[in-house]
Amino acid sequence: MAQNIKRDRFIKIAEARTNKILDMLRLLGNCSEKSNYEYNEEDVRQIFSVLEREIKNTRSRFSGGSDSTEKFTLRRI
Repeated sequence: MAQNIKRDRFIKIAEARTNKILDMLRLLGNCSEKSNYEYNEEDVRQIFSVLEREIKNTRSRFSGGSDSTEKFTLRRI
């Protein structure tokens, strides 16, 4: 029975957190509007590089890897 409680808790939390991340990614996509924002290809590369790296780190944690605490900032021009 304890296994079912842990499984149910995982499902509840994992679904909520995944949906929150998806919502945030959609909001990030709104930054692509050139009529509202100014950015260059290097900015885009930096954003997706850090996102891809963090996805790899998170996947690794499910296989016993270590935690990462990297913060993201864009370089000012």
